[in-house]
Amino acid sequence: MVQKALGEIKRGVSEIIDLEYIEKLINRYYNEGKTYTVKVGFDPTGADLHLGHTVLLHKLKIFQNHGGIVQLIIGDFTATIGDPTGKSETRKVMDKDTIIANAKTYQDQAFLILDRAKTEIFYNSVWFDKLGAAGMVGLSTLFNVARMLERDDFEKRYKSGQSISISEFLYPLLQGYDSVELKSDIEIGGTDQKFNLLMGRHLQRSYGIEKEQAVITMPILEGLDGVHKMSKSLNNYIGITESPNTIYAKVLSISDTLMWRYYELLSDKTLDEIALLKKGVEDGIMHPKIVKENLAIELVERYYNKELANIAKEEFDKVFKSNEIPSQMSEFSFETSIWICKALVDANMEPSTSQARRDIAQGAVKINQQKVVDDQLQLESGEYIIQVGKRKFAKVKVL
Repeated sequence: MVQKALGEIKRGVSEIIDLEYIEKLINRYYNEGKTYTVKVGFDPTGADLHLGHTVLLHKLKIFQNHGGIVQLIIGDFTATIGDPTGKSETRKVMDKDTIIANAKTYQDQAFLILDRAKTEIFYNSVWFDKLGAAGMVGLSTLFNVARMLERDDFEKRYKSGQSISISEFLYPLLQGYDSVELKSDIEIGGTDQKFNLLMGRHLQRSYGIEKEQAVITMPILEGLDGVHKMSKSLNNYIGITESPNTIYAKVLSISDTLMWRYYELLSDKTLDEIALLKKGVEDGIMHPKIVKENLAIELVERYYNKELANIAKEEFDKVFKSNEIPSQMSEFSFETSIWICKALVDANMEPSTSQARRDIAQGAVKINQQKVVDDQLQLESGEYIIQVGKRKFAKVKVL
């Protein structure tokens, strides 16, 4: 059973630091029934989780299946600073009310995957408020500036003369101190978090904690474009609270190559089962679209249910195979005539009017199934079915 657990834990990971310690913890659980802790932190800088976030959550669920107690840290204190990882400039400070509201949403969505009974929730403002100015100064003496500048994003910004705030230097120390406070056994994060995760090991040594946490880094899930990491700001994401139809259609839009990465990092199928599917596609026995449909159904069923997953498939087939209008879509009303590009933005179909113009020029925008050719078109009083590309539909009423 221990080897089976380790195999599931190692699946899809980028790197494991101190695998021997993890194996010891798993052995102790199966031989003595003793649990252990696995830490993960989320700064609630946004309201919703997408599939990229769930890569970590799925790995945490594996640990819960094998004796792990998840320490879910809501970074309500660290979010006021902002994680500088991968950033080329200092983040704007978030207000407390937004952080608390986002934190509640994060928890609700995380428990769509995690076992609530095997999860402990912590807000790191609890111990940082107690740490105070003297404790913060003491913490800052445990790591030097030269070592901090070894961090890739800090080094690039320093060499290019871009600003780095002192608070950003504090961020890795604060994340590491979470591990001191909770005496975590394991911490998990994305590959871009390695510096911060190792800080936890360093600080546990510095504070005399009688353990050093093992570290697991997970790959960053690519978004729908297959190039950049999944991100709401890049509009290449699949949100886990999006409608079943939207989740299904977005999964179907990924490339056949990217599909296998999604299977490895998101599917509950075993690696052997995935290998058989891949061989079936390579041998021409299975069509990649059918395999992708099965993945889409699995993901919709996970966040909703089987019935809605099947309905999403039927709706997708209706719209995309038969070129029909979907039976359900968002509705928007405007009180006066409106420029088509502004209507597309206000109906959440385009991120900007400039992108709307580009899509019109490319023939990707339709009104009542007729292509729009004039990007200066004004929508007068009436009802319209507007379509962008193959997946986006909205009913627009101009009063």
